[in-house]
Amino acid sequence: MQGAGVSAERFDHFMARANAAYYANRKFGQDFITSPEITQVFGELLGAWAKIVWQMAGAPEDIILAEAGPGRGLLMEDALRVWPTRKVHFIETSPALRAEQASRVPYAQWHDNLASIPSGPMILLANEFLDTLPVRQFIRRESGWMERYVEHGAYVELPADYNLPDDPVGSVREVNEAALAFVRTLSARGAIGLFIDYGPSESAAGESVQAIRNCAYADPLTAPGEADLTAHVDFAALKRAVHAQGPIKQNHFLTALGLYQRSDRLAQRHPEKAMDLRLSVQRLTAPEAMGSLFKVLAVCPPGLPPLPGFE
Repeated sequence: MQGAGVSAERFDHFMARANAAYYANRKFGQDFITSPEITQVFGELLGAWAKIVWQMAGAPEDIILAEAGPGRGLLMEDALRVWPTRKVHFIETSPALRAEQASRVPYAQWHDNLASIPSGPMILLANEFLDTLPVRQFIRRESGWMERYVEHGAYVELPADYNLPDDPVGSVREVNEAALAFVRTLSARGAIGLFIDYGPSESAAGESVQAIRNCAYADPLTAPGEADLTAHVDFAALKRAVHAQGPIKQNHFLTALGLYQRSDRLAQRHPEKAMDLRLSVQRLTAPEAMGSLFKVLAVCPPGLPPLPGFE
């Protein structure tokens, strides 16, 4: 449909508003499960990764360990078991999630955005954070590129003033300006950021926005605030924007960090958990599960040697 009215809302604005309402009002994990909830080993490996990177950077005493989109705080709780640093900062806007995070990391400091974290050396972890940031959507018509808006629960289109490839008619392109701004801000302050999320290694046309409500796929435009809206991360675009290592597949990254060995040691100490640990490893690494779909990208200053897992 073409011809947006005065009440039309650009799709990325709609997605941002819907997700803000969702995370403020829904119980985290109600509609999905993330890697830190699958096994404690995931967070422990990221804690070990951060500690080694800190040592590679000269072990600055004033290092900040931050996390963007920390969910229920499980990842950081597990990471601190390996590297018990005390300067922990969370980027989180949901009051309900902040309260749950505080129950696990009570001495953390909270921020609405990256810009308010104090200056100084920082390592930032972000698992399934970028995929929740809002994307602009464009669709190629005979007359050229159109941008999608939302009005009365339906898409409407307006001519797009945006530089996009000359794709075939009917093609859809998504641009995540919020993700690009986030990694550029992180890079500009000289910090190191580890991003784990799902999406292709190379930029490609296609619509990837999906909504999950009550553990099932739903219409993204229906009942905003009641579904989790996500989009595939364009890792190639992020790497063009900043200096980074990767992206590599999650199974390669976790295997290089010692996922199997650490899980085996934990199973030996807790035999009653052995089967669950084996299943969690399979879920994190199997190509048909999360192993290939999820990618890992490290934003870092130029001149650093390959970071752990990226060798």
